[in-house]
Amino acid sequence: MSKRASRVSEAGGYLLHASSWRETSLLIQVFTRDYGQVALVAKGAKRPYSVLRPVLGGFQPLLLSWTGANEIKTLTRAESAGIRPLSGKAFMSAWYLNELILRLLPREDPYPQLFDAYDAALIQLAAGGGAAAALRRFEWILLQETGYGFEDDPPDFDDPVTEPALRRQLRERLDELLAGRPLRTRQVLMALQRL
Repeated sequence: MSKRASRVSEAGGYLLHASSWRETSLLIQVFTRDYGQVALVAKGAKRPYSVLRPVLGGFQPLLLSWTGANEIKTLTRAESAGIRPLSGKAFMSAWYLNELILRLLPREDPYPQLFDAYDAALIQLAAGGGAAAALRRFEWILLQETGYGFEDDPPDFDDPVTEPALRRQLRERLDELLAGRPLRTRQVLMALQRL
């Protein structure tokens, strides 16, 4: 993005990660369809009566507005754009998706097809659909969109017979990209699969 001040209004997105910043604010990473992964400061979001506090939840679609020209922008408004109720294994699967985005995507590069795949995966996870199919589809599109995909046609992600081989193939490629930086959520998901 250019160095002059920019103002973005009501961009569809999701909160990927939040951490404390100063006494009352949060530093958040969001994933948007049109602007990619963006770092924002949510000033006063930790205050008990902040209008941002109840809205900034993970895995929920948001309409986000911000301003700024630097690497970290200032969040000016956030509104809920729906509900994606997640629980149990679906919740961990969603954290896994977030960790992949945070680790593998550069900031402020839009990936509209990947955003749509993320949204579709959250819908499938919230509906109690097959987590494996949602994860494999997202991983496949992530690799394709970032230029590290396969030349094969997309497989049938819902086929339980081919899923183990597909999972191995995708994990090998992701491990190459992560170069010795293992994903924390993958370890938890593997443990959950054994239960």
